Amino acid sequence: MTKALTTSMTVRGSVGDGRRHSKTVWARFLPSLFAYATVVLATLLALHLPNATDYVGPDNDDVTRLVEIRDWLSGQGWFDTMQYRLGLDGGTLMHWSRLVDLPIGVLIRLLSLVAASPEQAEALALTVWPLFLGVLFIAAAGLGGRRLGGVSTMHIAFGLASLFVFTSIRFYPGAIDHHNVQQVVMMFVAAMLIDRRRGQQSHALAGIAAALAIAIGAETVPLVAVVCACVAVQWAWHGEAFGSAARAFGLSLSVAVSVFFLATVPPAHYALVTCDNLSLGFYAPTAIGGAGLFLVARLVRTGNRTIRWLALAALGITVLSSAALIAPACLGSPLGNLDPMLADLWLSRVTEAQSVLSQIRHMPDTVGGFYAVGLFAIAICIFRILDGNRAEIHLVLLSLIAVAWAISLVQVRGAYLANALSILPLALVIDDLRRQSHAEPENMNAGLAYIVTVLCAVPVVWVFAGAVATKGLSDALTIPALTRAGSPLIQAQACTGLADMRALAALPAGVVAAPSESGASILRYTPHRVLSAPYHRNQAGMLTELHIGLAQPGEAEAFIKGAGVTVLAFCASDPQTRELIRMKPDGLYAQLSRGMVPAYLQPLPVTEPDGFRLFAVRGGRG
Repeated sequence: MTKALTTSMTVRGSVGDGRRHSKTVWARFLPSLFAYATVVLATLLALHLPNATDYVGPDNDDVTRLVEIRDWLSGQGWFDTMQYRLGLDGGTLMHWSRLVDLPIGVLIRLLSLVAASPEQAEALALTVWPLFLGVLFIAAAGLGGRRLGGVSTMHIAFGLASLFVFTSIRFYPGAIDHHNVQQVVMMFVAAMLIDRRRGQQSHALAGIAAALAIAIGAETVPLVAVVCACVAVQWAWHGEAFGSAARAFGLSLSVAVSVFFLATVPPAHYALVTCDNLSLGFYAPTAIGGAGLFLVARLVRTGNRTIRWLALAALGITVLSSAALIAPACLGSPLGNLDPMLADLWLSRVTEAQSVLSQIRHMPDTVGGFYAVGLFAIAICIFRILDGNRAEIHLVLLSLIAVAWAISLVQVRGAYLANALSILPLALVIDDLRRQSHAEPENMNAGLAYIVTVLCAVPVVWVFAGAVATKGLSDALTIPALTRAGSPLIQAQACTGLADMRALAALPAGVVAAPSESGASILRYTPHRVLSAPYHRNQAGMLTELHIGLAQPGEAEAFIKGAGVTVLAFCASDPQTRELIRMKPDGLYAQLSRGMVPAYLQPLPVTEPDGFRLFAVRGGRG
């Protein structure tokens, strides 16, 4: 009996030790991250790889990014971001950062050592990269959740971030545009800023990440400005208690943005001001602001808050003056100089550039997915601030989310950052409501509040509800509908199929006039230079293609031969082409749609009935 009792106690002790060990494991960051990431990655791979028809994402930017990386790996200079096969003779200087090309290019080179072909190496790299970024995003969200509310909040943040990655096309295999990198970087910045210990290391890392965000793309500049303002205001309020954090942030921001500037901008362009990428226009105010914050926090150590506010005001005036003096155009929209014809025929039809009013008119089922979660998070932050519940942290999060959400009202692309950053305050409030619900199991209101908050915190729930309300349950259950939650929907493009591209690739290398939505695929699959692709720096090429379509056949010939076009690729199903036909019934595209071919165009064999109709230009130069 004694032996049996001893055995029983040993078993119970082992079970108890196992449970304690299990709890200890799940309280640790890395094992928890591994579990969530494994589930998400396995599910994404299982859903997308079996039915994949291409290893590059559906967005034109994914395709053009691959073309840019191929050119670099083939010997084009690190500082040379000219796309020589895009636009009029001489090419188009692209505004994308080599900092995104670098890791993808390195992956392709490394994987080519074991892959059977260059295409297989690309396919592997383009699968690994977005999934790796998805893991980083989940990690950054979990870190922020842990800093906000401990282990339980960490797990809720992990869960929300996992759902976000799973339903966002930005993290699907093939997505190599820079927007997913921006989401990861800004989530990391937020996680660093909400360090309740006001750690010097956290704020130094936040400064480096903020500089990286600017170097990657100008879309995050308003958010980085808010980040800088938050750190500066916290210093002015707290004084020396926040001094080391402010100095670390300012110094790291100034040094990092200088390193990124020198590493990506060619010396010949040091004095050039552009408003769509890292140039003197963004570098100078950022470096001045960072260095200025470091010096002010180091020199002004008085306990007098008024003096600190005055010093901060002087710094703000200096930064704004430098921006107005060096880059006044950058204080407005980077697309402010876009030709009115392009604004009407191209930009107004770009999905991610639509305003909230346009979304309501044309895609009402997506409005909730883009705007509801951010607005809900803003409301939660305001309530927490008024309630005095971790008010300072919620002020920081409110500032970031509100700016991203405000941008999304003008261009829906801002929603991908607003929804991402909303994970942090919503994870905390969900955790608090969960605790309350467990503490009061008989309180139905507490349980209902918890369930409703969980549902309202997930963008895909809003998308599903919108799809059910507008299109019915069957459409709402489809994967394309659900993926609208994390980013603007990528619509199918006409005349980008392999049959069309092979027919073009079989022709002698020359210059192709084709709709802008086909431009990226032509660059990828053929050796031709293409007049038009949907990039604002290629205004001359895009306008030339539009004028070719609108002009009467005799006038169109002058545009065609003036631009050195050797092949005209007419796509009757392209939305922009259809609009040109509607606008000018006597224009060249309208004539071609009716089968009327001018003498200077020679029809080529049709390979795809619903694709391109190709015409060689008689007398066109190669």
